[in-house]
Amino acid sequence: MARFNRFSEPAFPRSIEPLLAFCTEVSDLVCGPADAHLPRRVETALRKLVAAPGWLQAPWAASDAKRYQQHLLYRDPQQRFSVVSFVWGPGQGTPIHDHGVWGAVAVLCGAERSQRFVLDAQGRPMPQGPSRLLAVGDSELLLPEEGDIHRVDNAIEDGPSISIHVYGADIGRVRRRVFESDGRTKAFVSGYSETPAMLERLTPAGPGRG
Repeated sequence: MARFNRFSEPAFPRSIEPLLAFCTEVSDLVCGPADAHLPRRVETALRKLVAAPGWLQAPWAASDAKRYQQHLLYRDPQQRFSVVSFVWGPGQGTPIHDHGVWGAVAVLCGAERSQRFVLDAQGRPMPQGPSRLLAVGDSELLLPEEGDIHRVDNAIEDGPSISIHVYGADIGRVRRRVFESDGRTKAFVSGYSETPAMLERLTPAGPGRG
């Protein structure tokens, strides 16, 4: 596991500077005055992040043959937001689920297919319009007040896809729901992969600070 400790060194490697700048910007936004447009401002900054080359390093871009991976990139110390990379292998996708907090998603490589759902009178998830194909650089918002129930699949048949997600909480600890076609729901907490956070802090560790 020592190979993941490089980010506690006194200086940040150049390759992660875009992630550092993005997380610093989001931290400033969530620390500022209440702003109803905050998720959209985060989405705008996220599109710039996925347009920057070379910052996502191999451990946080790793797929798994059994299921999609949710790698933690950064978690705000006050749990006001978290940033993760979702890595989809061929044929992988999520069940129908919600989030319970705002979120912004942008595709870094490959492509995703996102299908929104609404619940009918019996609580059954019904497709809300056609699915949306998200290619590299495309983004979308997930807002509970506007409906945040969806299913996501890798749209690339023979390769991985990666998207970067930002949520208004420590999403790996949020209690959420999976929706069955018959209206039943199942609570879940997603957690993260075993890979440590890519970015542990927003300022370099100085002498004696570890």
